[in-house]
Amino acid sequence: MSFGMPAYGIQSMLKEGHKHLSGLDEAVLKNIDACKQLSDITRTSLGPNGMNKMVINHLDKLFVTNDAGTIVDELEVQHPAAKILVLAGKAQQEEIGDGANLTVSFAGELLQNAEELIRMGLHPSEIISGYSKAINKTAATLDELVEKGSETMDVRNKEEVVTRMKAAVASKQFGQEDILCPLIADACIQVCPKNPANFNVDNVRVAKLLGGGLHNSLVVRGMVLKGDTVGTIKRVEKAKIAVFAGGVDTAATETKGTVLIHSAEQLENYAKTEEAKVEELIKAVADSGAKVVVSGAAVGDMALHFCERYKLMVLKISSKFELRRFCRTTGAVALLKLSQPNPDELGYADSISVEEIGGARVTIVKNEQGGNSVSTVVLRGSTDSILDDLERAVDDGVNTYKAMCRDSRILPGAAATEIELARRLKDFALKETGLDQYAIAKFAESFEMVPKTLAENAGLNAMEIISSLYAEHAAGKCTVGIDLDQGVCMDVSTMNIWDLYVTKFFALKYAADAACTVLRVDQIIMAKPAGGPRRDQPAGMDDD
Repeated sequence: MSFGMPAYGIQSMLKEGHKHLSGLDEAVLKNIDACKQLSDITRTSLGPNGMNKMVINHLDKLFVTNDAGTIVDELEVQHPAAKILVLAGKAQQEEIGDGANLTVSFAGELLQNAEELIRMGLHPSEIISGYSKAINKTAATLDELVEKGSETMDVRNKEEVVTRMKAAVASKQFGQEDILCPLIADACIQVCPKNPANFNVDNVRVAKLLGGGLHNSLVVRGMVLKGDTVGTIKRVEKAKIAVFAGGVDTAATETKGTVLIHSAEQLENYAKTEEAKVEELIKAVADSGAKVVVSGAAVGDMALHFCERYKLMVLKISSKFELRRFCRTTGAVALLKLSQPNPDELGYADSISVEEIGGARVTIVKNEQGGNSVSTVVLRGSTDSILDDLERAVDDGVNTYKAMCRDSRILPGAAATEIELARRLKDFALKETGLDQYAIAKFAESFEMVPKTLAENAGLNAMEIISSLYAEHAAGKCTVGIDLDQGVCMDVSTMNIWDLYVTKFFALKYAADAACTVLRVDQIIMAKPAGGPRRDQPAGMDDD
């Protein structure tokens, strides 16, 4: 700075290389624009007819999906304001596991409407106050729209579970939900604990095997491990299981030692004693009643030889997460080193068998009696990306099950709830005085995004559908939604499309919060990015 003009104003205060944007045009509207771009991306994949996006992330991995949670995760959004929307979507994904798309798209719609209000001359703080009133009113209205009698449900009743899960799965895999939902419901009901509120999503596993079609998918009580057994024994029934986390092999000593061998006899004895030691250890395991040995690391050749001799089945599970889950399924305790297990450290499985599914060999561990803690949905499909997308649909279904274990209230789906909310909020806006009423009216208008998008994605005329929906709702039919197959308005209860109350409630709440946060910003001050080479993100954990 020594030769040029002396800096003045904010330039003199901050280091050089910083960026400073302030005022309505530069900061607020630019932020709103960035958020609009993001919500335009997710919007077209909202609902059952949503389009797929092809996202290639920084590691060249290809995602073909219409799951907004995955899309915003992999896009690596840089813009600070759009990041707020991404965080809202992620919060929804973690809280409920479904509805991230509604969160991001609705927040984008709210901001787009706020932009019109700002151009009309309203101050952002007036818009925020109107939006806050509107979201409180929305929460109260949602309570009134809950379907009567849905507060109580039996989470072990398959039909009730499927009705609540259908909409969430259909939004990812439209047309397949009738095959997928019963599978997911079966898997969830099998692992549902005595107190359903403690349901753990991790207990429903997904095994993806290439080949076949979705109709070949099935649910296994227990685990499906990819890969063959190590030895020649391929099937055992009613087996006790010993699990060794450290591997089944001759143990090297902790400290380094040197052994001097003077003659051939000593060498022979040395080898023999090693052999005898291994045999002794394996025999001890076999004597404890175990028929299956599970190793968390390598299995030595000599150890394997003796396992074969004592008719022990040997499994190798290299992932420690998978090993933990295996212990949970069978009730075994993982021992650190090869030694004789106590009876209470052994696990139990009804059958362990190696089967060939579509050219891949898998080991199936079954536990038929009740109280078993892991069940696996085996998915079949023709390509990896189809399988990944099916897995996301299953994840959504399982998360929905968890949400309904906590709160089973349901609302009419197929955009019936949104139109009713829009109608009631418009009436509410007319009663308000002051400038808030404009913001509340725009908030109400934003709800039209859902039926409009659903109709557009299905290739229908959005304007016609929205006006006929309004007409039906004005006549007092609160449960009329869009039937996307026939492109007409129909009663939701005949189509059997229901959304969970918690999903809708949190999605709208997070969206309104994110929109208000973005509107509150009036200046962006960015420091110069730190120099030096860019550090790559550390690699994530494995798929388990």
